[in-house]
Amino acid sequence: MFAVIKTGGKQYRVAAEDMLKIEKVKGEPGEIVQFGDVLVVGGEAVTLGAPTVAGASVAAEVMEQGRGPKVIAFKKRRRKNSRRKRGHRQEFTLIRITEILTDGAKPTKTARPKAEPKPAAEAAASADADEAPAKPRAPKAKARASARPKAPRPKSAAGKGKPSKGKPSKPKK
Repeated sequence: MFAVIKTGGKQYRVAAEDMLKIEKVKGEPGEIVQFGDVLVVGGEAVTLGAPTVAGASVAAEVMEQGRGPKVIAFKKRRRKNSRRKRGHRQEFTLIRITEILTDGAKPTKTARPKAEPKPAAEAAASADADEAPAKPRAPKAKARASARPKAPRPKSAAGKGKPSKGKPSKPKK
C-alpha cells in the first residue's frame, strides 16, 4: 500500500517503513505525527482525492530534527564597491512512515517512551567519579604579548604617511 501526501508545499509518495527528509514539522524525536493531506491512496484499488482523500491519513515517527548544509548567497556589483554575503541553513525533519490509515482510523503505534532524566545530585556524582581532576592551565601567550609596548611606526619621507599617486613630479627650472 502507498500514499501521496502533501507537506511543506511538496508532495511525497510514501509507503510503510520509508525514511523521508521533509520540511520541518513540530515534534520531538520519538513522537508520532499525522499527515492529513493525503492526495492518493493506492494498493489493490487506487483512490484519488478531490483534492484530498476523506478519512485518510499517514502516521510517521519523528527520527531527527536537523539543519541542512550551509548555502552561501553572495552578490557583487562590479565597480560599485557593493557586496553582500548571506548564509542560510534549511531546517528539516527526518521521519519514518509507520502506517497508512484509511476511513478515519487512529494510529495503532504510539510514541516511544522518553528516558527519565537523572536527578541533578546523581548526575553530578557520576560525572565527578568518571573524570579525573583537571590541571590548571598556564596563561595564554596572547595575554603576555599585549603587555609589551609597541614600537612607533616610521613615517614616509613626505611626512604625510601616504605615497603620492601618479607620475613623479619634475623639479621646476
